[in-house]
Amino acid sequence: MQQTISEWLGELASGEPTPGGGAAAALMAATGAALVGMVTELTIGNPRYADHEPTMTAARERAAELRKLAAELADADEAAFGAVIEAYRLPKATETEKAGRSAAIQQALAGAARVPLRLAAVSAEIVGLAESILDGANVNVLSDVAVAADAARAALSSAAVNVEVNTSTLTDRSVAAALDGELAGHLGAIGRADRVTAAVRARIAGPSAASGASSGASAVPGASAVPGASAVPGASAVPGASA
Repeated sequence: MQQTISEWLGELASGEPTPGGGAAAALMAATGAALVGMVTELTIGNPRYADHEPTMTAARERAAELRKLAAELADADEAAFGAVIEAYRLPKATETEKAGRSAAIQQALAGAARVPLRLAAVSAEIVGLAESILDGANVNVLSDVAVAADAARAALSSAAVNVEVNTSTLTDRSVAAALDGELAGHLGAIGRADRVTAAVRARIAGPSAASGASSGASAVPGASAVPGASAVPGASAVPGASA
């Protein structure tokens, strides 16, 4: 069923258990991907940024895929939470029922951890897309690159909490360790998102902010390298991306 943003937020604010934080995190990731798409759309075809067009085109295509996946994960999170609730409602009158219920709960909790884990991977990749388009982005939408990175960062940080709240209650610690270990591999994107935002803010402030001089520079100077930015993992997905 289609909803307006206002209607969905009304459901989120209600006393119902779903949608909840997992779905909200997924929508933040989808927002970040959508902003990446917007920036690329407003850059492609502009002669000033012709050298960056291959990167922009690839980023646009991947951002559309990630936006769709993030939206699907919002629904998946609701289903996973429902499975946990159903497991806790299983009968526990006999020892056999207790054992079955306990096994079902553990299985549901592991499943509930895997959904935000997938979201963490998606969010980290969106941060990578924001990195890849920063240098060649249309300066008129430069701030939106930062918002895209920050939205994906918030989604990643939120997804991490949602993984951990489920793995912390798993009795099979080897499963928990495997899930937590996979999550750790995505968390480096949080710092990378911060560097994207810092680079955007520095470029908006202009050279005068860095030197302390009043040079009358334009609000958004020409493209420059991202200070301290690390290479984008899996950069082959976005041909021509600069470090």
